[in-house]
Amino acid sequence: MRYRGEKFWAWADPTLHHRCHDEILDDGTTIDVQVRLSRTGDTQLFIGVYALGGTLLMEEAYYSRPHQSMSRALAWGVGRARSFVSNPVPVQSIQSA
Repeated sequence: MRYRGEKFWAWADPTLHHRCHDEILDDGTTIDVQVRLSRTGDTQLFIGVYALGGTLLMEEAYYSRPHQSMSRALAWGVGRARSFVSNPVPVQSIQSA
């Protein structure tokens, strides 16, 4: 079970069409990347990284990914999540764009 943070709940809108990428890494860390189109047509992105027990390690929400398709934003988000796992930063220093 993932323990979602404030950024996820502020970003979440189940009425919007979205795509997601879930991945479990060798150490049990999970990556959750979701992309959607806003009601105004902006590509939006959510990135979440959670420890083996579901503890929040990092969440980021991007309300606009200019000039990126949903597929491109999803791929970028997966890379960003994997990069975080390789070089973690304390949760407090992560900012939403």
